[in-house]
Amino acid sequence: MTARMILPMLFGLIGAAILIGLGTWQVQRLAWKQGVLAEIDARIAADPVPLPGPGGEWRYTPVRAEGRLTGESLRVLVSRKQVGAGYRRIAVLDVAGRRVLVDLGFVPEGEQVDLPQGPVTVIGNLHLPQEVDSYTPAPDLAKGLWFARDVPAMAKALNTEPTLIIARAPVVDGIEPLPVDSSAIPNDHLGYAITWFSLAVVWLGMTVLYLWRIRRRTA
Repeated sequence: MTARMILPMLFGLIGAAILIGLGTWQVQRLAWKQGVLAEIDARIAADPVPLPGPGGEWRYTPVRAEGRLTGESLRVLVSRKQVGAGYRRIAVLDVAGRRVLVDLGFVPEGEQVDLPQGPVTVIGNLHLPQEVDSYTPAPDLAKGLWFARDVPAMAKALNTEPTLIIARAPVVDGIEPLPVDSSAIPNDHLGYAITWFSLAVVWLGMTVLYLWRIRRRTA
């Protein structure tokens, strides 16, 4: 090995070690994220409890709420694979004087479902979806049409507390529940790990090629 090859070789080995370290870190993050998702899935599927009071760490908590639909509602535009466009129907549920929001589920575009008033039992999960960003259009309040579930804003529009129950069992005929699950939580660590390991392989390959060319020139 010539002196001209030492520096490029060290540079290549150190760079590859850094890339492999980043890939290993992403593998560790993947295991951590899978554990978090498993905990969330277990919490979602647990037996329902009575509706807790406002405040506290209640996201994904399964609940059973007995109350009365007031007839007030709004629609959130959504699209489902192999189904097409439609709406989430968000209604007001009065639970012993507490007005909360309940996501009853999906109604395909073009279908009309009259929302009844009266006593119902809602089994679902408490949630606070993070669907609003700077590109989300403002809701059409006159038509009761929204383009994302913005719980605080919807609660203000319907005069409820900012508590949303997402039904996991049918409540109203003609409205298909869209239960909470963990599929919307990003878990890209495997892809990141593959990217870093692939870059390490490419980096080592380029280093070997460069060293070979130096060796040929000095032979």
